[in-house]
Amino acid sequence: MAYSLGQKALAEFVGTFGLLSFVTGAALFTIPDGAFDPAGRVLLISLSLGLGVMGMAYALGDISGASFNPAITVAQIVRRRVQPRDGVVFIVAQVVGGVVAVGVIAGVAYGYSALWNVASGSTVALASQGYSGNGSPYSFGVGSVFLLEVVMTFFLVAVVLFVTRPNNSTKNLAPVGIALTLAMTNLVAIPVDGASVNPARSFAPAILSSMWTGDRWAIEQDWLFWVAPILGGLIAAIVDWSLSERSAAT
Repeated sequence: MAYSLGQKALAEFVGTFGLLSFVTGAALFTIPDGAFDPAGRVLLISLSLGLGVMGMAYALGDISGASFNPAITVAQIVRRRVQPRDGVVFIVAQVVGGVVAVGVIAGVAYGYSALWNVASGSTVALASQGYSGNGSPYSFGVGSVFLLEVVMTFFLVAVVLFVTRPNNSTKNLAPVGIALTLAMTNLVAIPVDGASVNPARSFAPAILSSMWTGDRWAIEQDWLFWVAPILGGLIAAIVDWSLSERSAAT
């Protein structure tokens, strides 16, 4: 069955909405009562994201390819798995889905004043990612965070490209491999910068926190969480091309 561009865009919106709902909810709702130690929160957030992506990928993968991530979509465009026009529409749908999701979770948090006061504060900013400076609570410098985001996104996008190849014998298990890789990137990166590896994931809390609280450190630092993940995705696309089967020379 052939799906229209509108249907594919809706699938990307719904999938990204789910992804950001799961990860933002896990990040914000475990803040106020101190029931989770820092290591426990990192594990919970990572698993919520990984398992959520796996479910969304199984549900929507046949419609749009289920990237839910502009860095993955850009890599798919480079590898000619997605048409450029479709890719642009996908990225818009992903960004909008992320913003709506964080808005919904923020609305839930707003109903609990103790949670909202923390969640919307400069030390959390609706679970924004960042690096040291400009009021950000993160202590790692811009160079360290940039390098980490490039490397972590490279691994994620490389796995996506490899396991979704048409001739991959384990293609039906692709969402499992992607979910586990995404969870691992978050286990590594959350203590450093909050873990992005997805521009839509970082843009949504950054723009909403700047609008609602006036604290602009997250949106001012958001450029990094576009440039570094997309760069990591482009490197993954090059590696995928380098390791692709080619006709033997005659």
